[in-house]
Amino acid sequence: MARTEYYDDPGAPRPNSMVVAASAVVADEQGRILLQRRRDNDLWALPGGGMDLTESLPAAAVREVREETGLEVEITGLVGTYTDPKHIIAYTDGEVRRQFNVCFTARVTGGRLAVSDESTDLRFVSPADLAALPMHPTQRLRLQHYLEHRERPYLG
Repeated sequence: MARTEYYDDPGAPRPNSMVVAASAVVADEQGRILLQRRRDNDLWALPGGGMDLTESLPAAAVREVREETGLEVEITGLVGTYTDPKHIIAYTDGEVRRQFNVCFTARVTGGRLAVSDESTDLRFVSPADLAALPMHPTQRLRLQHYLEHRERPYLG
């Protein structure tokens, strides 16, 4: 299923759902950040997705990283909360969502990197190389906040 992301676009469709989601910044020992190239929009992004009704947000982040990358992780911190009403995601099945995302930090504890049916590529990317990758502005904001090494999480 394809998706189109809008940001601050007056032509964006009106949302018909709200989804609680979790994402994770997973960095390796060299400080490179794990990113996936999404199959549904061909953009680079942090691993993440919607929370199931039976799980916590940290558990959702762990599950999504495992499902999308093959890696087992443990949550180590919080980058921030992202609730910008200007960000709209439209799917080809008719769902038009606003997404409430909580972005965590995590470290790898096991597993093996493997592309899933949700991605076409996975890679650990040096912070210096992030600007060259096609990415939605909301993903760039989360990465910027992570790289700023903030004392407190972003609340927005």
